[in-house]
Amino acid sequence: MLHRRIKTPHCSFNSITLLALILSTAISYPSLSNAADDSDLFTFVRLRYTGEGRWWGSGWDVDLPASDRNFIGKLAQATNIPVTRHEKIISVGSPELFDYPFAYILEVGSLNLSSAEAANLREYLLRGGFIMVDDFHGGAEWHNFYRQLKKIFPEREPEDIPITHPLFHCFFDINTLVQIPGIRSIFNGRTYERRDGYPAYCRGVYDEHGRLMMMINFNTDIGDAWEHAAEDFYPREYSDWAYRIGINAVVYALTH
Repeated sequence: MLHRRIKTPHCSFNSITLLALILSTAISYPSLSNAADDSDLFTFVRLRYTGEGRWWGSGWDVDLPASDRNFIGKLAQATNIPVTRHEKIISVGSPELFDYPFAYILEVGSLNLSSAEAANLREYLLRGGFIMVDDFHGGAEWHNFYRQLKKIFPEREPEDIPITHPLFHCFFDINTLVQIPGIRSIFNGRTYERRDGYPAYCRGVYDEHGRLMMMINFNTDIGDAWEHAAEDFYPREYSDWAYRIGINAVVYALTH
């Protein structure tokens, strides 16, 4: 199946309408669907993986389900993209991944890919898929993620994504990178999680045509900002920015 098609929703992105991001939880999302056939709907995919080096195992399911479902709701509210109501969990080595254009993965400081899983992710990305990476911090976690990335693309290097890139302007105009603190950092009165986890970076891996295939959010915790967006203790400025960058990532993935 060398030309398996990655599905995209049937909607016109020239007509995407910007709506205000209202952070109330008591909101009706008319674009959400529970339909059994989701072939014409955008589905938020979270990747499941095997971790290493942690006594509690891997961290692929951190922040579930609140993080994903809060983001899904905001995506439906802010755009006219028809969206499924719940996230879908797919293993990094599964061929099912090829049915979806966008995937989210986090806590990759403990990621440990087999050669088959790395090959599956490589093929997915080269065929038009997009992966958003989130929530890993400091030099040790970067080193482990980099080793896994080289299993996928031994010939490619991650690069800082310039703020002028279409990723930052395809829906919302984003002109500044913000370090998004996790909940523990908020309670500690800081934005970083590790002593060497500052500043935040947004790096990427591109295909041979210059399309961004992987968005790597390092030293930042976008998922926590989605999860706690409606909590009084969590600063709205961070959750608002996190929603905006996530929505831009989805729109970019569906239009490039």
